[in-house]
Amino acid sequence: MDIKMKFFTKTTAALVGSAVMLSAMPASAQISSVGQLLDKVRQDSAKTAAENREREAKFAARKNQQSALLSTARGELATLERKANSVQSTFDANQNRITRLEGELKNAQGDFGEVFGLARAKAGEFKAILDNSLITAEYPTRTAVLEEVSESKALPNTDQLNAIWQTMLGEIQAQRQVTTFEAPVANVDDGAMQSVTRVGPFVAFTKSGGNFLAYNPPSSEDGEAESLLLSKLPKQPTEKSVTSAASKVAGAAPGTLVYAPVDPTRGGLLKSFERVPTREERVGNPFKFDGGYGGNIGVMIWWLLILGAVFGVLNFLRLLMTYFGVNAQKRKAQASKSNPLGRIMMAYDESRNKDGDTVELKLDEAILRESPRLEMGLVLLKLGAGIAPLLGLLGTVTGMIKTFQAMMIYGTGDPQLMAGGISEALVTTMMGLIAAIPLLILHSICSSLARSVQSTLEEQSAGIVARHVEARGGV
Repeated sequence: MDIKMKFFTKTTAALVGSAVMLSAMPASAQISSVGQLLDKVRQDSAKTAAENREREAKFAARKNQQSALLSTARGELATLERKANSVQSTFDANQNRITRLEGELKNAQGDFGEVFGLARAKAGEFKAILDNSLITAEYPTRTAVLEEVSESKALPNTDQLNAIWQTMLGEIQAQRQVTTFEAPVANVDDGAMQSVTRVGPFVAFTKSGGNFLAYNPPSSEDGEAESLLLSKLPKQPTEKSVTSAASKVAGAAPGTLVYAPVDPTRGGLLKSFERVPTREERVGNPFKFDGGYGGNIGVMIWWLLILGAVFGVLNFLRLLMTYFGVNAQKRKAQASKSNPLGRIMMAYDESRNKDGDTVELKLDEAILRESPRLEMGLVLLKLGAGIAPLLGLLGTVTGMIKTFQAMMIYGTGDPQLMAGGISEALVTTMMGLIAAIPLLILHSICSSLARSVQSTLEEQSAGIVARHVEARGGV
């Protein structure tokens, strides 16, 4: 029963598979009867069986080839193992001979062995000192003899021993010199030769551009280290006194006494300038919408300062022109509409034939109409001067919040994690005060001009009323 079921299942699966393939056949190759379907299935089965037999034959052939390759590889391995054993025996024999010869050499040296061992040790120590000295950039080959003495197992000769103390004296003498020499600089003109001025072992800078250079000690792993001993500092000192002193030294004549920049740390202090932020990095650039350490609040303060300053300057120019216009009108009898005093005089002309009280009221009304024009924009300037420090205080609060969050998450072990919040807190306070001071000064100047013009208008109005009453009384 099971065999019949299996046969039925396989036949059904074959029929279903054939039916699926029929759907993909073109119309001319469609099978129209069960007999044709069975024939098709038998043909496909025979074809598949032939392909499988071909594959089995290929696998059997490959198996024979792999067996042959395996036998060959095992033979080569045995040959190499025998060769390795022979080489190891030779190596052990040579090592024993080296040990025996070293013992003989030590016995032959006698008391001189300790002396020359000390010479080799001191030569190695002094070479390490010279490799880290800026003077080596001027004399890049002076440590070659020290390296030869320190690494050699043979007894040094007299010239080599004399070279140790002569090199020491040369280092002492060079430390007190200010010299100019030619040397390649790694990141200037693709490593081209530059005229370099050296101040002892402390600093070096290019003679033409006054760019300070960093000294890179030679490395035994880099065969081209001698040509890359000097490189331009990525960020030059910003202090004008330092750069001007370097320029004076580079351009001074021999024997001239000038002040020279000196780095007592022999390069460490100059390299620290790489970590000093520039002014743009600290306070940002408003036209790039960058607030620097102040973040978004710094951008707001920047634009408050720019817009407030532009508005304040325009308002100042307007009030200044009004002030000059009023002073010019005081010397003219003909009224003009271009200034407040002229418009008040025109208001008086319209009410000239009325009594003194009416004229006074008309002039007061004209002055009241001019006051808003004079005081226009003063409130905005005062508001900007008040908002700027408040924005700085807001940045201080947000910066301290960031600092406390960093302390809560990472602790207080790493100050750099808290530096961002502290920088925002301090920079925004500084920017707020910087923005408030000029806005407050502009507000004060504009207010003074507006009050001066108003006082002139009230004074002239009172004079006009007095003359009017006097003239009517005389009549």
